[in-house]
Amino acid sequence: MNEDTLNIEIRKFLKNVGITSQREIEHAVLKAVETGKLNGSETLDIKMTLDAPAIGISHSIEGKIALE
Repeated sequence: MNEDTLNIEIRKFLKNVGITSQREIEHAVLKAVETGKLNGSETLDIKMTLDAPAIGISHSIEGKIALE
């Protein structure tokens, strides 16, 4: 195993996760505000789960996103 390669691959994956997740959350929030499901001043509960069954990882991170 090459640790440098592993580190680079993990960073590329996490960059993709971060960019894609931000885009999806923003799109969903904007749509929810447009349709009246949200008024735009809420604080949203959010949860991200990382699963890698081959190495026994199942890790969840919970947080909140304030819209105002």
